[in-house]
Amino acid sequence: MSIKLAKAKPPVTERREQVTHAHGIALSDDYAWLRAENWRDVLDDPATLPAPIRAHLEAENAHTEAVTAPLATLRETLRAEMRGRIKEDDSSVPAPHGPFAYYRRFREGGEHPLFCRTPRDGGEETLLLDGDALADGHAYFAFGGVDHSPDHRLIAWSSDTEGSESYTIRIRDAQTGIDHDDTVTEAAGDLVWARNGKSFFYVERDDNHRPVRVKHHVLGTPESADALVYEEPEPGWFVSLDETRSGRFAVIGIADHETSEARLIDLEAPDAPPRLVAARETGMLYDVEHHLERKRLVITTNAGGAEDFCIVTAPLATPERAHWRDLVPHRKGVMITSALPFARHLARLEREDANPRIVIREWESGKEHIIAFDEEAFSLSMQPGFEYDTEILRFGYSSLTTPAQVWDYDMASRERTLRKTQDVPSGHDPDDYVTRRILAQAPDGAQVPISLIHRRDARDTGPAPCLLYGYGAYGIAMPASFRTSILSLVDRGFVYAIAHIRGGTEKGWHWYESGKREHKPNTFTDFLACAQTLADEGFTRRGAIVAHGGSAGGMLMGAVANMDPGMFAGILADVPFVDVLNTMLDAELPLTPPEWPEWGNPIESREAFDLIRSYSPYDAITAQPYPPILALAGLSDPRVTYWEPAKWVARLRATMTSGGPILLRTNMDAGHGGVSGRFRQLEETALVYAFALACTGHAS
Repeated sequence: MSIKLAKAKPPVTERREQVTHAHGIALSDDYAWLRAENWRDVLDDPATLPAPIRAHLEAENAHTEAVTAPLATLRETLRAEMRGRIKEDDSSVPAPHGPFAYYRRFREGGEHPLFCRTPRDGGEETLLLDGDALADGHAYFAFGGVDHSPDHRLIAWSSDTEGSESYTIRIRDAQTGIDHDDTVTEAAGDLVWARNGKSFFYVERDDNHRPVRVKHHVLGTPESADALVYEEPEPGWFVSLDETRSGRFAVIGIADHETSEARLIDLEAPDAPPRLVAARETGMLYDVEHHLERKRLVITTNAGGAEDFCIVTAPLATPERAHWRDLVPHRKGVMITSALPFARHLARLEREDANPRIVIREWESGKEHIIAFDEEAFSLSMQPGFEYDTEILRFGYSSLTTPAQVWDYDMASRERTLRKTQDVPSGHDPDDYVTRRILAQAPDGAQVPISLIHRRDARDTGPAPCLLYGYGAYGIAMPASFRTSILSLVDRGFVYAIAHIRGGTEKGWHWYESGKREHKPNTFTDFLACAQTLADEGFTRRGAIVAHGGSAGGMLMGAVANMDPGMFAGILADVPFVDVLNTMLDAELPLTPPEWPEWGNPIESREAFDLIRSYSPYDAITAQPYPPILALAGLSDPRVTYWEPAKWVARLRATMTSGGPILLRTNMDAGHGGVSGRFRQLEETALVYAFALACTGHAS
């Protein structure tokens, strides 16, 4: 017998009319009061949230607990199942660097990682950082970066204890385990050591939580003395910091969603000013690497009409665009996503028809070969490691049925060595499952890939319930990778599917461009086409599909719920970006100016205003039935502020004619990524999946 959600009267959200104007149009927002005037303070200290708003969010949390109370046993069963698939004392494959090998591991029962090293060829372990101990006493704890100095004496590490993604950097002696007095606050987490190990570079956030400044900290000096290396004046551009594989340069990356620029810091001359590689040109993106032996930069770029990117080189002495020369020419439909230069080889990751592959190129001869795989849909990643002068490329592989594998590949001999296969302690037989890749036809004729998994015997019983996941933004491709948690649904008869919709880059850069700004509605219609195709081909049926997405994928959830609510048995929206119009009209919010290239600027453009207003989930709610919806929020989330899902839920309840329930659960001690700790995160996943099971009548 299936378990149903409990009936409970939801909180009544007070309506306080607030009217603003844009382009001569009056915009009424009865729930704008849920946005705290001191929202910046709340990001850094959730305790500063005004009492009336806190009371409302806590009432919503209590309501969600009451409605889902009948699922308590199921939630615990799911949590135990998912935990049983995790190797509790798991560890990463050690990455060699000079005299040591560095790795991350967990202790039995531990929530947080331990960072360790041993002598390169084996020996006694040194525990560098104990995440469990550092997290003690904090409701939230997450590491940012962990970077050892070039001489291996010091460990720079950063942590966030609020969930707001503002990190504090500290320096630890690798031998004694004692932290120095050096402390850097309000950092973005990016860090690169100078070659002498006496200073480091980092990115600082401004008052609006935007990463905008690169600073140079000399060990033993106060943070107030840190030198400003670069500051980006444009509010729509973010700053990042990375190290070239050669170890010679730090790369200051400055970018919005469609244009980028890079400057080089000479790590052997840390006081020298950074050097511009190529001046920004609207629409031109480029990433910079360095080949030490040839004294050349290796640049992945879309310059010159290379829509799906090409790789060029430029002399280190004259890196301007006029001196760029093709190394790997552009091929339309084959998107180059990253390139790793080694002393004698260049490894690149590229994607065609939604599947990735690795290509190895010899610097001397220019000959290339491919690392290939046979499954219909899979995930592939290159793992850079620390060493540049090596023949070994480490990469990761998995599929929806194949647990994650770590391989060492000899780029000269072409030999593969399997270093690790993900252990599933409770057992997993890939032959019990089927991975498929099918295509859905969008209304305009575009062919949208769908990756899916089901039990081999599942289709014998007819259409199954389905969880359909989607994102579709920022050019981010959703990998068809192994996920142990979804087996709790698949083993209960679900089909789990990923819709590779426009807005990502699964089929190249045009796939992204045709799902952004004026083309954004394609993302939503693609997702609905995927849902319909899964039903048409007998995998599932209308009304048995639970849609799942988070952040920008949460916008997708709100949009499709408005467009075709009858398609779905339920909607799962993690930290959903649903108040799109109001957010894009407020240039003071952390991510608004950087987001205008993605969605359009409704302040300056009436066309952008009208389009965003037409699909913004909060603004497009209508008087119609809605399926059950579970929205998850984070109080200290700087990306999707907590009031967006709170307002959305309130307006849905006030407008819908029937259906629901509409539930909101706000994490009062976490941000965009949810709770910290690998086992605590399972509690949230168990709630989400129990809700999905209840929506489809499979919660038994």
